Amino acid sequence: MDAPRPVSRRQAAPRLLRTARVPRECWVLPTALLCAYGFFSSLRPSEPFLTPYLLGPDKNLTEREVFNEIYPVWTYSYLVLLFPVFLATDYLRYKPVILLQGLSLIVTCFMLLYAQGLLAIQFLEFFYGIVTATEIAYYSYVYSVVDVNLYQKVTSYCRSATLLGFTVGSVVGQILVSVADWSLFSLNVISLTSVSVAFAVAWFLPMPQKSLFFHVHSICQGVNGIKVQNDGITTDTTASNHLPRWEDVESKIPLNVEETPMEEPELKPDRLLVLKVLWGDFLTCYSCRPLLCWSVWWALSTCGYFLVVNYTQGLWEQVMPSRHASVYNGGVEAVSTLLGAVTVFAVGYIKISWSTWGEMTLALFSLLIAASVYIMDTAGNIWVCYASYVVFRIIYMLLITIATFQIAANLSMERYALVFGVNTFAALALQTLLTLVVVDARGLGLEITTQFLIYAGYFALIALVFLANGMVTFTKKYRKQEDPESSSEGTTSRYTADDLLLIARTQYSSYP
Repeated sequence: MDAPRPVSRRQAAPRLLRTARVPRECWVLPTALLCAYGFFSSLRPSEPFLTPYLLGPDKNLTEREVFNEIYPVWTYSYLVLLFPVFLATDYLRYKPVILLQGLSLIVTCFMLLYAQGLLAIQFLEFFYGIVTATEIAYYSYVYSVVDVNLYQKVTSYCRSATLLGFTVGSVVGQILVSVADWSLFSLNVISLTSVSVAFAVAWFLPMPQKSLFFHVHSICQGVNGIKVQNDGITTDTTASNHLPRWEDVESKIPLNVEETPMEEPELKPDRLLVLKVLWGDFLTCYSCRPLLCWSVWWALSTCGYFLVVNYTQGLWEQVMPSRHASVYNGGVEAVSTLLGAVTVFAVGYIKISWSTWGEMTLALFSLLIAASVYIMDTAGNIWVCYASYVVFRIIYMLLITIATFQIAANLSMERYALVFGVNTFAALALQTLLTLVVVDARGLGLEITTQFLIYAGYFALIALVFLANGMVTFTKKYRKQEDPESSSEGTTSRYTADDLLLIARTQYSSYP
């Protein structure tokens, strides 16, 4: 009897696509429901006017209570909840966490309407910390119910839905306040209604049958050591000092060529093994210098971005109090979001050697961010503050998109989720430290204008660090070009073919 012929990657790939292809009706419904949830959960007209509302007659809180005692609670709760929610999202398979987010949004909006006093509003900020920590479920749910070939399309849909919801909410809020002369209390009623609709929609989302880590489905078709799973093809080989990989968590079932491909039942790997694999992937990913460089900037800049965005309304209130004049916070948020989205779209057409000029680019634009924050803080004119804020958000959204592509390009989906979870955690840890020292009443409790001066210096420091690092990188590149022998050394990739899954196609329409 003749031995079965080996199956090449080129032969196996079409077979995989035929096996893994998802019918249109199987992905359209969950994607549409998820987009509807994202739109209504983001449509909150009261969001751009939160600070004036808390300082106004409805809540009658002082500036020190709002800026130094209430807002820091969100930062602390977000940090504490992020890692447990990251694991729970995968273990519970997304939908329960999305429902938790919707319920937390309802509680937050309800408390904004009826809660009174410092302690009650601090509890409100804790629930909003749950909302932001559970956002990961919204953005990762869709990957568990659609085929990998649809990742780019459905990601753009989901991102666009939240952007559209936020923009529509900001515009509606601005029109109702400036033209119809509605009260800020009424805007919160609309927000509560919108998030209640989102919560109702979330109940109709199909329950995923798989997840990245704890609930793994494997589509196997193997011949002579070739294994097809998770939309990838690997060879069934073992090597010394092999770091545990996600395929090691799954079983390998050799099948004959004639047998029909089948989907295995859900495989539940040992939880300790999952954590071991996560730790091994963490060490592997962050041992890559380019990925580490982009991740460091991602974490540092996201920390500064959170701080500026969280307290910008407070700065505007200092420059032009809402009780004495009309404010245009909603219009500014809408304009900055739309212009940022256009800039992000243009990123795909930028042709540049990021390995050579990436760090210099990060340094230059970080300096521009520092300048915009400084101008926002010192101008004393509300329209200059608005313009500086728009520039700040556009530059950040541009750079964070580039950083996301650069990080994701060499990562598998599992490592992609891990790296961005770690980067977000690092950003929140640093933000918590700065909040505790600079903002919190138990620390320095600085005035809002002094805080923004520190934030401008923070971004300037980031620019100097990456400028120095970029000059070192450029010098090394130049020397390697002069010495062809040395330039040929050290070019072996740290990643296997399984890692190069073109994850960049799945991200990124806007800021995180």
